[in-house]
Amino acid sequence: MAKSLLSQRRFLPYFLTQSLGAFNDNVYKSALMNFIAFAAVASLPLQADLMINMAAGLFILPFFLFSASAGVIADKFEKSKLIRIIKTAEVLIMAVAAYAIVTQNFIFMMLLLFLMGTQSAFFGPIKYALLPQTLKEDELLEGNALVETATFLSILAGVVLAGFITNHEYKAPLAAGAVVLFAIFGLISARAIPTIPAVDPEMKLKWAPISQTIATVKLARKDKAVFQSILGISWFWFLGASYLTQFPNFTKVYLGGTEAAVSFLLTLFSVGIALGSMLCSKMSGKRIEIGIVPLGSLGLTLFGLDLMFAVPDITPQYTTFMNFVTEPSFRRVFIDLLMIGIFGGLFIVPLYAMMQHRAEEGERARVIAGNNIMNSLFMVISAISGIVLLGHVGMSIPQFFGLLAVINIVVALYVYLQVPEFFLRLVVWMISHTMYRVTHRDLDKIPEKGGVLLVCNHVTYMDALLLAGACKRPIRFVMDKTLSNLPLLKYFFRRSKVIPICPRDRLSVATAFETVDAALAAGEVVCIFPEGRLTSNGEIGVFKRGVETILERSPVPVIPLALQGLWGSWFSRESGKAMLKLPRRFWSKVTIVAGDEIAPTDASADSLREEVSALRGEHC
Repeated sequence: MAKSLLSQRRFLPYFLTQSLGAFNDNVYKSALMNFIAFAAVASLPLQADLMINMAAGLFILPFFLFSASAGVIADKFEKSKLIRIIKTAEVLIMAVAAYAIVTQNFIFMMLLLFLMGTQSAFFGPIKYALLPQTLKEDELLEGNALVETATFLSILAGVVLAGFITNHEYKAPLAAGAVVLFAIFGLISARAIPTIPAVDPEMKLKWAPISQTIATVKLARKDKAVFQSILGISWFWFLGASYLTQFPNFTKVYLGGTEAAVSFLLTLFSVGIALGSMLCSKMSGKRIEIGIVPLGSLGLTLFGLDLMFAVPDITPQYTTFMNFVTEPSFRRVFIDLLMIGIFGGLFIVPLYAMMQHRAEEGERARVIAGNNIMNSLFMVISAISGIVLLGHVGMSIPQFFGLLAVINIVVALYVYLQVPEFFLRLVVWMISHTMYRVTHRDLDKIPEKGGVLLVCNHVTYMDALLLAGACKRPIRFVMDKTLSNLPLLKYFFRRSKVIPICPRDRLSVATAFETVDAALAAGEVVCIFPEGRLTSNGEIGVFKRGVETILERSPVPVIPLALQGLWGSWFSRESGKAMLKLPRRFWSKVTIVAGDEIAPTDASADSLREEVSALRGEHC
């Protein structure tokens, strides 16, 4: 898939444009930092440390000031034209920056860094909002993986090139020429991006940064899963900024390394994220598989903690860069940094894809603008945290890394408790990649919006999990009250909004029907197993009349589903009670099949049983 996307005009020009933008941003920003760090004290208007911190702040500040307005503009206007305007502005800014670099006018260079941050802030919402408009749904995660891979490798390449240029005899003219040249390349690639229509051309524009920022963040919070994804992405940038900021001092103080060693650690981290992003695409199988996100957070914590203990007590003596790279006592540190990057890629790619997919089309760019605002806020907090903990509290950098790992698991648990869908999909992903080989057929027949009732045969205790993992939309399952009150699982079921029912309790039945009515009226997906119990012989039992009652009270479309291949598994009642016998098979092929939509007036318990039986066929 990656190869085919990179060969298509709907993706390649955009891919090159955003990669060149990230690359050029970091060439200019890193070159400026190096110029300041190594300039004669008398040539600087302020102290070098203060100017470096100001430079970092000036690049982030536009994301606070302009992201909300950028989101509105991205939703209102055709996106390819906006990109060309932004890239033209980048060429002009870099042309002026070239003059400032050659004349070593630091005040002017700082101002132009703010303008570079501004054009990046306006490009940000477009960068991610156009992907769902140009890619098919089964390409969305792959596209995000490619974008994240390219972004981090471009950042790395930009930093490396800036380091090479600023160590050269003719550093000023080389830097000036490079930033202009790559800006022109970005404009050339932008001109090949095909037309991407506006999603809300009637939207009114107004300059009100504070109120727009508040409104944008509120819009991002409208969908709980989207906002939790934004918080997860922002937390990743908090972690990333914390690690990257401390790399120079960590390398110098604890590893005894030079600038080249810092670049090597940055390379490990960036390449790790690139590898993790592509690995995520392979593991997800073209689906937006948020079950991989908890795996990513677990890896971030485990290898972050190990990094704290991996630093040698006594710094070894060495003389060359190759001695540093091959030093045995550093191998564990190198592996930890690479693995933190890999698990970071697994963590962030599904979150970006989920945010884009779940956001309303007419609001997507503004939601992404809200994400950019939150990302910037978290990065500022990370800088403050580093100053307080390392400076005032006196924590060592390895201890700081260990604290980040502990906080990471706390943040992860909070997110997964707020949105159980993440953990649910993790369980489903693990089951479908160990015990079963799960495939889907015709699940696109399930409507993308509006209330819908799913009816399915009931074979095992895993049925609900497998269906939840297969369906793109969250499902509310009608579940036996005894199961929903199991001690270790009841909290999870409650957070997953299952609808408990006890057939022998009239009040419970009435309450369940009312809850189903409300869910369908609110446009949710409800699933019932009309047999009311697991099959005891592999055959589909009689469908109870409760399904007819639901449709009489809430006339919504019905989608019949069939589970194939589950009979005989450890979770079924074949050859004994479910889960109370020895497993006899693993890696069984299971298929979930959807039938055509049935109008509520045409659905009855008997006719639905026939539909489900026909879908299942002989594959019990």
